[in-house]
Amino acid sequence: MFRLSAHHVFPDPELAEPSGLLGVGGDLSPERVLLGYRSGIFPWYSDPQPYLWWSPDPRFVLPIEELYVRRSLAKRIRQARFRVTLDTAFTEVLTSCARSPRPGQDATWITADMIETYRELHRRGHAHSVEAWDDEGLAGGLYGVAVGGVFSGESMFSVRPDASKVAFVHLVRQLARWGFGLVDSQVYTEHLESFGAREVPRSWYLERLGALSTVVHPPGRWSFDSDFACRG
Repeated sequence: MFRLSAHHVFPDPELAEPSGLLGVGGDLSPERVLLGYRSGIFPWYSDPQPYLWWSPDPRFVLPIEELYVRRSLAKRIRQARFRVTLDTAFTEVLTSCARSPRPGQDATWITADMIETYRELHRRGHAHSVEAWDDEGLAGGLYGVAVGGVFSGESMFSVRPDASKVAFVHLVRQLARWGFGLVDSQVYTEHLESFGAREVPRSWYLERLGALSTVVHPPGRWSFDSDFACRG
């Protein structure tokens, strides 16, 4: 494990510990965090821990073309119970994810510092949210960071059944239109496995991350293509 200095540099991610932990310290400036994503490294810690930086092996990813939608969820999407938007309520999605309880976790890793950093990344057009709405308001959503043709999903929440799943399917289908190749879930989740996500070697992930770095996604605030059906 490496102790990071004030300079915005990271060690080779292949030098991470077996747990995936690569470094400790540094800062959570938008510049450092974005450099981390571009290098296959992400921050993950809980107060009062110092900043911890990870690059796990294996990595848990969903190749865009391998998206699998279960029959029951496809039916829910056809019923069009939710209106799905992009970048309409980023802060609300972020704070809702922070408040959402996680099995086996006593505290959130979405700390006040994290919220400040990701809000700034959103203002700069790097972090994005997807929202599912019903008649009562925000029913679910997710947020993440886009680097080239990779979308790193950070967290999701639901207050209505399947709301975040519907939002996720709409996001992945729109990402496919823009030429994205991967959704990075970083570590295993049963939720993403149900969509076809799988574990891959870190070396494979880093190679794909580099290959997809030239993909140019829409700058600034995202919105669905005008001909895209964004109800589910």
